[in-house]
Amino acid sequence: MERIASFCVDHTRLERGMYISRVDGDVVTYDIRMKKPNQGDYLANGALHTIEHLFATYARNSVYGSGVIYVGPMGCRTGFYLLTRGLSHADAIRLVQDSFRFMADYAGDIPGASEIECGNYREQDLPGANREARAMLPVLKEWTEERLQYEA
Repeated sequence: MERIASFCVDHTRLERGMYISRVDGDVVTYDIRMKKPNQGDYLANGALHTIEHLFATYARNSVYGSGVIYVGPMGCRTGFYLLTRGLSHADAIRLVQDSFRFMADYAGDIPGASEIECGNYREQDLPGANREARAMLPVLKEWTEERLQYEA
């Protein structure tokens, strides 16, 4: 079998940030890398789950929402994938920056976190999600289109 694109990235050289993971026709997959891979520091399940709910809800309800195809966690618990269609790279960066600012300060009920709406609704950690989002703000603050390419 052929190796998939995400396994072709040298994870030993990968840093926190936002990168273009792949382009499939008009769909762009961004890698929102919140943790440096293989360093023993990963997103805790509850925080990861809450970020997923907040990030997806915010992104799909934002001015860029019509261009958002998918927001979801990486299985390795080091970040998230954002799939878009019809958004410029600059718009995708703004969307991610805005999303993380929203998540850093979010207080209240977690969207979609009920038994009816979610398959694991009890495993949520809003304070953890707030902390993780706040930790990414300095990383994302100055992100530019030129930095979207993997440097690895």
